[in-house]
Amino acid sequence: MFLFIRRGCVLGMILLLGFHSVNALADKAQQSDALELAAIMLRDGHSDRALFALQNVDLEDEKTDLARFYTLQGLAYLNLNDFHAARDSLQQAVRHGQTDPVIFTYLAQAYYAVKDYRNTIQAIDKSGEHARSARLITLKSQAYWQLEQPGAAIKTLNEGQRLYPQDYSFLRRKVFYLVELELFHEAANLGRQYLAQSRAAAEDYIAIGNALRLSRQFQEALDILEIARLQFPHHDTVAKLLAHTYLDQGKLNAAAFILEQAALLNPDLLSEAAEVYRRANRFHKALTLNEGVQDQQTKFKQRLSILLALRQYERAANMESSLYRTGLLEDQHVRYALAYAYFSSGRFPEANRHLDHLTEAELFRKGVELRRLMQTCKAEPWKCL
Repeated sequence: MFLFIRRGCVLGMILLLGFHSVNALADKAQQSDALELAAIMLRDGHSDRALFALQNVDLEDEKTDLARFYTLQGLAYLNLNDFHAARDSLQQAVRHGQTDPVIFTYLAQAYYAVKDYRNTIQAIDKSGEHARSARLITLKSQAYWQLEQPGAAIKTLNEGQRLYPQDYSFLRRKVFYLVELELFHEAANLGRQYLAQSRAAAEDYIAIGNALRLSRQFQEALDILEIARLQFPHHDTVAKLLAHTYLDQGKLNAAAFILEQAALLNPDLLSEAAEVYRRANRFHKALTLNEGVQDQQTKFKQRLSILLALRQYERAANMESSLYRTGLLEDQHVRYALAYAYFSSGRFPEANRHLDHLTEAELFRKGVELRRLMQTCKAEPWKCL
């Protein structure tokens, strides 16, 4: 937000400080005029050097232009993001007679940065024609929003839309205000209007769709994200967000299908698609997708859980060498799952061998219970059939 104002500093300073020409400035710099030297440093983007030059100004000298001194100092602090110092200096500039309205645009930035939102608005109102700029209108709406005056914030954005009908940032910001106000139906309608009018990028659909999703307005989110999926079929984030919106509603198969389709272009999504199919109890489909997973740790850990869900305990137990090779047996949850596979396939010594490695409290407790079951199976085998 603040960068755009600083980029306008050169023009603002020309108006504010009365530069005449580069040659004239150079001459003055050579004459060791500290104010002129600071102005040159500031113009060239060396704000720290400008402050150093200003240290040579005698503030007790009646001939010193204090309005100009404090203006330069304030702009230097502003460029260095020292907003409290910038505010104080710019206020001093006004007190010492700085009357150019552009000074208030910089004051507004400093006030906003130190969270003095009321003075932000007042400074913008004092900036004359500058107050009609799109940047300051946006800043003013944000200040009203921070003051919890949403009506004034939206009214300010409406004025921005009126003055700049081709600038859709006002409409976009209004959508998010409506979401925060929990006016979801209005937000969704306005969001669709923004997306239709603004030639929105995928990121715009994502931002609006996710805002509605996080507000649990799932159908409104789906309406927007489904359109995004058609317009940006190759965009991973759109696909993932759409899938997760379906997941939020418990629609596992729809989510899994979207991820599976996206995985055709981005194989990194295969494991996520397989996991959702596993959660949907479509274990054979999950196992098929798992075959294509490239990351070996992810692949084998997921395969182990799928085989256990399928009760294919022998196949799960036979994964030990793969789990060891990929370092997964360092994960105690994986080691317990392997021990359970050995137990379920009747290979008790191997199961005990892995249970010996469990130290985490909950897994250790489960291991004790598994050992008890193995003892029961040895004493009364018919109970374990």
